[in-house]
Amino acid sequence: MAEIELKNLTKHFGRVPALDGVSFDLKDGEFFVLLGPTGAGKTTTLRVIAGLEKQDGGSVLFNGQPADAMTPAERDVAFVFQQYSLYPTMSVYDNLAFPLRSPLRKTPEPDIKKRVEEAADKLRISHLLTRKTGHLSGGEMQRVSIGRAIVRSPQIFLMDEPLSNLDAKLREALRVELKHLQKTQNSTTLFVTHDQVEALTMADRIAVMREGRIVQTGAPQDIYDRPATTFVAQLVGTPRINLLEASIQEGTLRVPNSPLQVPLSDMDGRLPPSVLLGIRPEDVQPQSDGEFTGEVALIEPLGVETVLHIRVGGPTLVSIVPGMTDLKRGSSVRYGIARDRLHFFNPEGLRL
Repeated sequence: MAEIELKNLTKHFGRVPALDGVSFDLKDGEFFVLLGPTGAGKTTTLRVIAGLEKQDGGSVLFNGQPADAMTPAERDVAFVFQQYSLYPTMSVYDNLAFPLRSPLRKTPEPDIKKRVEEAADKLRISHLLTRKTGHLSGGEMQRVSIGRAIVRSPQIFLMDEPLSNLDAKLREALRVELKHLQKTQNSTTLFVTHDQVEALTMADRIAVMREGRIVQTGAPQDIYDRPATTFVAQLVGTPRINLLEASIQEGTLRVPNSPLQVPLSDMDGRLPPSVLLGIRPEDVQPQSDGEFTGEVALIEPLGVETVLHIRVGGPTLVSIVPGMTDLKRGSSVRYGIARDRLHFFNPEGLRL
């Protein structure tokens, strides 16, 4: 496997900047996730690493050595695409064996058979080896696509939203399988997604991208607990974080058009007069002795939990409570807020 380092990558398509000074490192054996919305530059980053696109500036290093002059074949990476990119008239076995039969590899057929069967066993597709890929389900085809990458034992796996075309239950199952496979093989993996659930559940580290730039890098818990910007705070977490304009007057945090007032501790004394207040939904908890009162505006029962929308004057706070609730729309509710988990941002959206 390999360690990958990106140094100040830039890339333009015409006048549009796709990458604007992208830098991060990928450790050997790490599951690293690039998270961001469509158009953030995630796929372009993968294609530059693979050698499928040439950057305008900056450098890609494999194990400390510049790889910019290497061809895609010389970089020895395996690319798993969002679309399955399989040969529909070939059997699953031949699709898996295809990269090993390349004239550059010249792998003996007995070795091919062994590696194909091992990959098929890991991905639980051994019973499909004789079937044509055109007759497979979406989940089966994606397993074959991943298996075709595995048989090569590349330096790094590059995965471009490989689960996005699958239904929710299959995505969940394959998330678990991919993470388990990566850990048991100790493979270096760079995984691209716009799905924050995939990022939080699979990553050792996450880099959040926006408009061609890396805005924050860290462990999933760090990204969630200490978002660097309001963009990151809103991107990570379901339901979204509550963001409210607030002012600080005489040591008290006040939300306009709302009775919501929170006394601040001495530690919060360095905050400016105007802030954006962030409150995660799980930190707004209905309690019989809660210090705040609001009105239930909407109830979303999800079975394992319920999402409450609590009107607090003009603004509305979103709250998550375990299981189902007896509360009714329009009823009054008392609630508490976990003050030690409040997030503060300046008017430009940067964490304070």
